[in-house]
Amino acid sequence: MMHEGLYGPIDDAIWNKAKGIKLLICDVDGVFSDGRIYLGNQGEELKAFHTRDGYGVKALQGAGVAVAVITGRKSQIVENRMTALGVAHIYQGVDNKFVPYEELLDLYGVKAAEVAYIGDDMVDLPVMKAVGLGVCVADGHPYVRRHADMVTTLPGGHGALRELADLLLMSQGKFDSAHGMSV
Repeated sequence: MMHEGLYGPIDDAIWNKAKGIKLLICDVDGVFSDGRIYLGNQGEELKAFHTRDGYGVKALQGAGVAVAVITGRKSQIVENRMTALGVAHIYQGVDNKFVPYEELLDLYGVKAAEVAYIGDDMVDLPVMKAVGLGVCVADGHPYVRRHADMVTTLPGGHGALRELADLLLMSQGKFDSAHGMSV
């Protein structure tokens, strides 16, 4: 059986997994951004973030779903963006994402089945396979898409995170009462 989602039909198994999610862990490059890094002549780094994804993060937090970030790169831009969104746990420069993932399970007192993870590349697979709902963005690596529980219809940096946030809120009956901000 399928549920009618905002972005297309959602399989019952995905819907049921989404119902129990209490913590969403996100990669940054390729999820919050489109994965491209702009470098200026003076060494400055630029990334683009979609405000709809920011709205989704704030809506999830307002509905009681925690959001954390684990990313391989270290960037002040990421620190600034995630702090503006109220993300309390920001892990940057991480080679093995499983270590902070296990720390987050303890910090939030959740089981793996109560965690969703969204990523786009091979480094995301170990955590993606361990959680209750592993999600890959539409333009993620083909191997990662093949092993995800769900693939978004939207690409990274273009609302894929908001798509997942909307699913979590809808499946938990919190969509109509959850309100975010386009931060």
